[in-house]
Amino acid sequence: MTFQTPHYGIPELLGWCRTGHLQLPDFQRAYKWDDERIRALLVTIVRGHPMGVLMTLETGGQHVRFKPKPVAGAPTATAEPSLLLLDGQQRTTSLYQALTGDGVVDTEDSRHKRMSRRYFLDIAKCLGTPKDQDDAVISVPADGRITEDFGRIVTLDLSTSQRQQERGIMPFTELFSSTSATTWLLSYMNALGPEGVSERSRIFAEFNSNILTPLLGYKIPAIQLASSTSKEAVATVFEKVNSGGLPLDVFELLTAIFAGDATYYEEHGTDFRLIDDWNLTEKVRDAHPVLSNFQNTDLLQACSVLITLSRRRADQAAGKAKPTATSARKEDILDMDLRDYLLWSAQVRGALPWVAAFLHSQHIHTAADLPYRAQVTALVTLRVLLGPDIDLYAVRERLRQWFWCGALAEQYGGTIETLIARDAEQVAPWAMAAKVGASGDAPETVVRAQFAESRLLSLKSKQSAAYKAIYALMMAQPTPCMDWRLHQVIDHTSYTDFLVDIHHVFPKKWCVDNRIDPDKRESIVNKTPLSKVTNIQLGGLDPRLYMSRLDSNGLSADQVDDLIRTHAIDPAYLRAGDFDAYFADRRRRLVALVEAAMGKAVNHDIDSVEPAEGPEAFSPIGDDPSDTDEEE
Repeated sequence: MTFQTPHYGIPELLGWCRTGHLQLPDFQRAYKWDDERIRALLVTIVRGHPMGVLMTLETGGQHVRFKPKPVAGAPTATAEPSLLLLDGQQRTTSLYQALTGDGVVDTEDSRHKRMSRRYFLDIAKCLGTPKDQDDAVISVPADGRITEDFGRIVTLDLSTSQRQQERGIMPFTELFSSTSATTWLLSYMNALGPEGVSERSRIFAEFNSNILTPLLGYKIPAIQLASSTSKEAVATVFEKVNSGGLPLDVFELLTAIFAGDATYYEEHGTDFRLIDDWNLTEKVRDAHPVLSNFQNTDLLQACSVLITLSRRRADQAAGKAKPTATSARKEDILDMDLRDYLLWSAQVRGALPWVAAFLHSQHIHTAADLPYRAQVTALVTLRVLLGPDIDLYAVRERLRQWFWCGALAEQYGGTIETLIARDAEQVAPWAMAAKVGASGDAPETVVRAQFAESRLLSLKSKQSAAYKAIYALMMAQPTPCMDWRLHQVIDHTSYTDFLVDIHHVFPKKWCVDNRIDPDKRESIVNKTPLSKVTNIQLGGLDPRLYMSRLDSNGLSADQVDDLIRTHAIDPAYLRAGDFDAYFADRRRRLVALVEAAMGKAVNHDIDSVEPAEGPEAFSPIGDDPSDTDEEE
């Protein structure tokens, strides 16, 4: 990779934007700078301070074909650009819109209220102190009038050239052409008649030498990458150097790469639009709210894993010493061929309904209840790899074990690119081994999974993946989990219809009144899924009292007890109001649920001198907003 470090003059840069010599790659996001950032940029230039470095890429290379688009506000180009602006879009666009044409910039204020502004320079203030120079750049509504009292009082009127010249306030649109600047300044000298010419001549001379000439000579440093630069190097350099705008993700970069695919254009007569293909996936996703957090970058990761894994298997079959590595890394996504993407993205899209059904079967009903977003990406790849065999009982049970090991051991919070790729390689053959009754090699996610009993004391909110996992396991017991007041199974439909959430078993108010240890009070051991109406009925009551209320809802005490047992709770401890006995018993029952889900024993460290994962091992976090006791 080679590069140069030229310096671009502002008039030169503006001219390049206008002619299309300099354009943006299509992956660049929309213009987003607010009014104050634009004004601050203009102050920087007026004061002669550096505005930062631009990064451009010479076009015409063999390795990179980004589809170009003009800088926002510039005319549509009729010819291919010579340079693409990789970094500096916000600054360059701000300069182009503020300094050319009518100078109107569509922007927003600090509250994100949309507005149109023009920018002016107070000549007298430019020649004053640094503070004066900061105030010399004026942002004005597009009509040129600054008003107060909801527009009733005009405090500054710059709506015409005459009024601008009378006040000595010059539009930025006149500054970067020596001819137009001189013409405007001459009119300024004569604006107030003969009596003001002498003083204005002095100001003119000083402004010309101290402000105008340096502005016309202002240079912006740039890194100009050669056309021979590879697309991977472009992405890496951009990521390291980008300083100003909004960070780009791999989807936006790949959008531009795919748009420049010459073969696709020859076959279809149009550029490939990755966003249109993603919209198809989005429609499938949106039909299943539990998948609402599945993003376009997740789709690309799944495709990359499937593509590289298929290449790896082909390499292994051919006996290659160094087969392709299975990967979901950014650089491998960017190296994705469009034809491979089209093949695998359709299969990923087709796998999404199955993933949603699987999550519902595990009593994960909303995206917020999913332990890790990345688990959806992993499940999608496994559904594609396993095909219809994934619904065989033995295969599905292994998939279930892998899923809960990843969630309860909180493994998917690390380097997810590595985990997704590793599990695609290891889980699929292990799960398929179950089809023929073979043990197979268990994946590392299962082998390495560990859970300490003391973790139950530190699980207090849905910020924790293990908390979400145990919450789901409470509802996923062999005996269906029932709501205590509505007497209905908590399934996908009732979960939504009845506003089911996790609530205290021994209410928070009761625990406070009885001086229960806050760590135990807020632990998931003292939580269970209940409908909103049931939580209201329980309120902050002593469990002995709310059990009486439940008994009066048309069921016998034995029937109520059976409802309580579906939550892995012994009702005898609620009827006795014995928190300590309840807590110890429920903790053991939850441990049993965890062990059953993971297929292995947990670390029974609760009574050790230094429990591995008790509350003291974690930074304090807030309680769940839903963990409140509501009263009728």
